[in-house]
Amino acid sequence: MHHVLIALIAAGCSTSEGDDTDTVVVDNPLEDPVDGPPAGNPNAEATCEVPADAGLEDVSTPRTVVGDGTPASCTSAAVVSAVAAGGVITFDCGPDPLTITLDQTAKVFNDTGPRIVIDGGGKITLSGGGQRRILYMNTCDEAQVWTTDHCQDQDHPQLTLQNLTFIDADSASETEYDGGGAVWARGGRLKLVNTRFFRNGCALEGPDVGGASVRAFSQSGGLPVYVVNTTFGGAEDLGNTGSNGGGVSSIGVSWTIINSLFSHNHAVGNGGNPSQPNTPGGGSGGAIYNDGNTMTLSLCGTRIEANDVVQHGSAIFFVTNDHTGDVRIDRSVITRNVGGSWYPTWPQISNHDDTPIVVTDSVIE
Repeated sequence: MHHVLIALIAAGCSTSEGDDTDTVVVDNPLEDPVDGPPAGNPNAEATCEVPADAGLEDVSTPRTVVGDGTPASCTSAAVVSAVAAGGVITFDCGPDPLTITLDQTAKVFNDTGPRIVIDGGGKITLSGGGQRRILYMNTCDEAQVWTTDHCQDQDHPQLTLQNLTFIDADSASETEYDGGGAVWARGGRLKLVNTRFFRNGCALEGPDVGGASVRAFSQSGGLPVYVVNTTFGGAEDLGNTGSNGGGVSSIGVSWTIINSLFSHNHAVGNGGNPSQPNTPGGGSGGAIYNDGNTMTLSLCGTRIEANDVVQHGSAIFFVTNDHTGDVRIDRSVITRNVGGSWYPTWPQISNHDDTPIVVTDSVIE
């Protein structure tokens, strides 16, 4: 086994916006959940600082409270209606954890923000019932209301998902906006804090379809998607599965992933991108699939372990078509990811050989 240990003086958790940002402490109500592993990286060798704008959003004055204090009042229709209304959304479904199975996808309307927060309080699980995507946001979808003439790069809605679990979503039936088994988001900003993604899936083949849990596009001003204290998979029976990107997938999007865990996720397509002859394509990025041009993948305090692929990047697939992107790995562990080929610089990471990859205080083996 190829074992690499880098022990350098780390200058704080790298982000796409520099290292001089104020930091916050993020309380995590999903540290001791009733079902499944906790949100975040329980084996972190080091806990990384969380930039102020990457932390929990204030939900003290919600626009909508789903439920009246009873589990029966927390219905699919109530969730879908709350998401359509936008603003800050919280839940009052009784004292115990509750799973709400959606009978239709909840869709964000772009004129209901600019700040949209869905906070499960550490108790709420949203399920796709094995049949549908759970949440959809798209600033360039006229049906969800155009709010600018530059939908591909606008600063709203700013969608935060926090203290929530997403389970048993499946977007395989989606054809126009494929991938993104649990969450599909284009435009504005997307942030995940204290979230968990279990047994979600998208199409199982195709050269560029991906994001068994989350698929993202067109973040405002090239700012990153923040992922903080979040778990994708975490156990053998809870992994997420898609053609590419068993955890997350994106085109032209930067990610800053802090104190999180990706494990037991699967990229099961075959043939890569572009597809090899006589193959359906796909099979790359067991945990993370990043494609596009100028972008940064930043990992801090994050573990990527026991994911698998058919084609490339058992842990990470990172390809910038114009060779301008970079990867930063700090205080993280990448281990025991299996399958695939094309590992020019580091094990388990597929990238162009001229892609800068800066590794500090991390283990890649």
